[in-house]
Order: sequence, then structure tokens, then C-alpha cells
Amino acid sequence: MVTAVLGLSLVLAERAEARKYTSPLDIFGIAAPRPRPAVHSARIPLPRPRPEEAPKASDEAPPEADGKPSADKPGADKPAEAAVPAQKPVSACRLALTEEIAIAPSIPDIRGPGACGGEDLVRLEAVVLPDKRKVTVKPAAILRCTMASAIADWLRKDMAPLATSLGSTIGELDNFDSFECRGRNRVVGALLSEHGKANALDVRGIKLANGQSIGLTDRTMSREVRERVLHSVCARFSTVLGPGSDWYHEDHIHLDLAQRRNDYRICQWNVWDPLPQVAPLLPAERPEEAPPREVAAKPEVKPEVKPEAKPEEKEGTDDEAVQKSAAPAKKPAAEGSKSQPRKPATKKRR
Repeated sequence: MVTAVLGLSLVLAERAEARKYTSPLDIFGIAAPRPRPAVHSARIPLPRPRPEEAPKASDEAPPEADGKPSADKPGADKPAEAAVPAQKPVSACRLALTEEIAIAPSIPDIRGPGACGGEDLVRLEAVVLPDKRKVTVKPAAILRCTMASAIADWLRKDMAPLATSLGSTIGELDNFDSFECRGRNRVVGALLSEHGKANALDVRGIKLANGQSIGLTDRTMSREVRERVLHSVCARFSTVLGPGSDWYHEDHIHLDLAQRRNDYRICQWNVWDPLPQVAPLLPAERPEEAPPREVAAKPEVKPEVKPEAKPEEKEGTDDEAVQKSAAPAKKPAAEGSKSQPRKPATKKRR
């Protein structure tokens, strides 16, 4: 009995001691409740008064719930407009190729099959010479801006003085081929041509204002003129292919700006000598001393050639010839009379 009383007193003492400290976790609710801190009232700031210049509440659009437009809003069922893509920055070449140099409007980028196409493309329609005359590119060429700029500089600075030395000005550039998605020399499976990258132009000739034409591969054209064109294009373009390079370029000149290792250039164009002058195949003029055409048209009468006599008959023929020459010529017999046939002379065989 005494032991139970002592144990109960110890338990009560421990509980009294434990109330002095905060219990980390009171599962059974034995611990006494914690005292609550005193609550102090705080002043909440009120919104500012609505300014007089603000629109009325009825004019304002109702707020959208959950990011969706309200059903009663006009045009709410229309889809949102697509975002406008950002414009590409204009290249330095495009800024330099003004209308004072060439008529070359920009066109959208081309994305063809494989690696065909390109960016910063223009349609070269004409080149403006320093004297404001226009050289028409016929037909218009689709090229990269850098290639179009190189063609314009070539015509303005090299070909215009050449045409002046010939007594005329440039009127038209004969464009044989520009952009075309194909392999080299149109061979199936070959490497992509620079034409497929809009980085090449094929030229056949340049027409002058006076009607004369400078055929770049025409052998009747002066060799000096063609050599001047050769030196000018090989100095400006990284690839020049013409007669002598292969049989694909016998009737035109290929120009491009292909980039190679160490700025390697190709200039393969044989300027052949002019063709020899051949006399025209026309009849010669009729000389004055020639006989009339009626007489010249008649066939010539050739004398009959008698067969040679045999050796054993030669003596008889000689005797007959002597007799004929000695006998006087007789007049032809009168009409109705019959002439007696003369027996031929014979000689006995030995």
C-alpha cells in the first residue's frame, strides 16, 4: 500500500515538472494547452478613390475567366491571328544593289529538293549603265544577290567600254540559263550544279544597240574582242567554262562564284581562230566574148572514127583510095534513075 502511494506521488510530480516545458508532440492530450499570444488589430489600407477621368465601369470589358474569352463578347468564337514572323535583316549586298545599278527585285528564299535553292535571291531584269541606259537581261535571271551584283559590275565596267570601242552601246544580255535544280551538266546522280544554288549564269552573247551581236563562242567574231571578254570574266568569276573545257559548253560560257579551298579558280575557255575565208559557191559571171546561149547549148558533133583495116586488106584499100582521088566527082543521078552498085575490089589470098 505504501509502495503504491509513493509511485503515484512520483508520477504526479513528474507531470507537474513536465508542464513547465513545451511538449514536442502531445498524442494523448495529457499536456496542458499552450497559452495563445495576444492578437493585435492591424489597419488594412483602402483602395484609392476612382479618378474622374477614368472610363465608366459599364464601358470596360468584363474580365476573362480562366484565360478564355467570354461567350457574349463579339468575335469571341473567331480564332486568334497567327503571330507575324520577324523580318529577316537586309543583307549588305541587297543594300548596295540599288536601282541605280540594277533592276533586281528581291524574291522569297527557295527551298527545293535536296540542297537546291538559296537565300537572299533576286530576279535580275536589267542592268543600269553609268549613262543611265538599261541593258535588258533576257530572260530575267534568278540569282543570288552576290552573283547578280558581279554580273552588273562586269557589264558596267568591262563590257560597256568594249561596246564603246566598237562604236555602240550594250542593249541586251542573252541569258541561256540561270537557276535550275539539277546536277552538273544535267547528268543524273552528279554533284549539285551551281545553277541549283542560284549561283551561276550561262551567257551566249551580248547584243549591241546598233544591231551587232558579240557572240562569245562565234568564230567569225574578232579574236581580239573574244580575248578581251575572256580576260574580263576570268578576273571576276571563280569558274569560267567555254569551248575546249568539255562538249557541254561549246555554244555558251558558264560563269559562277563557287567557293573552293584556297580560293582556287577555274578558267577553261579556248578562243579558237576565226574560220578560213571560203569563196561562195556561186557561178562566175558570163564573159562578154562567150557565144550566145543558143549556140553554146547545142551539143558538139564529133567526127566518126572508122575501124582500122586488117593487114591483108591494106593494099586493096590503098588502091581504092588512089582510084577515088583520080576519078572525077560525079553529079548525083536524076530523080527516078537507079544507080548501079559498084563491085568492091578484091584480092586473092596468097
